[in-house]
Amino acid sequence: MENRNDVIGLYPSERLDDLLTHQLRIIQSSEVFSFSMDAVLLARFASVPTRGRIMDLCTGNGVIPLLLSTRTNAQIDGLEIQPRLADMASRSVRLNGLEERIRIIEGDLKAFTPDAERPFYEMITVNPPYMPLTAGDVKENEHYALARSEVACTLEDVIRTSAKLLRTGGKLAMVHRPTRLTDIIALMRTYRLEPKRIRFVHPREEVEANMVLIEAARDGKPDVRLLPPLIVYNDGNEYREELMDIYYGKASQLKDG
Repeated sequence: MENRNDVIGLYPSERLDDLLTHQLRIIQSSEVFSFSMDAVLLARFASVPTRGRIMDLCTGNGVIPLLLSTRTNAQIDGLEIQPRLADMASRSVRLNGLEERIRIIEGDLKAFTPDAERPFYEMITVNPPYMPLTAGDVKENEHYALARSEVACTLEDVIRTSAKLLRTGGKLAMVHRPTRLTDIIALMRTYRLEPKRIRFVHPREEVEANMVLIEAARDGKPDVRLLPPLIVYNDGNEYREELMDIYYGKASQLKDG
């Protein structure tokens, strides 16, 4: 039987990492932005449809499509503007034998044209660049700048594209910084996306939130749920039970309460 590790090939700076406990592996490199907790939490927060189609915008090295594949039989597309990351994501898909379920597309979300026969998606997930563009962003590693800051797309670009690609009733799930929450909600409503579920993520009980998970419905009615806060660490600096369940395989999705 052909060894998939031999098929994909690894460049000198690349490594293979285990992806939680789902017998998945992912290609990563210190030269580009690696996935972090926000991507894992988004993949476990989203109200994933059992069938249909999902699009992951700003997919990076493809971690969110890989994780979503453990929760649904839906077809999953991942869109990434950086050729190197799109290539890494495609090879990770092949490595895990998921070519028939996950498609990685290299392209700019602002110019993306969906398939004419099937133009809409049931769900979109996105872990977008968090920071508005500043002069210093252009001086850092290009891959890090594109992942962290709104160099290639703004928050409005992400929300506008999501609204265009979602069918009526389809959902957008996003992870972002709490400091941008008012902008997120305002833009979502501008583009007919109604926030439905919001959950703040706190490093510890006594510390303010450093992430927000938000899900909206296309043309939904105003009716938002503020879910209990997700606390990451206990007093002993260890993951709390819900995080342990997510990271080590007991739970495939975050609880709503």
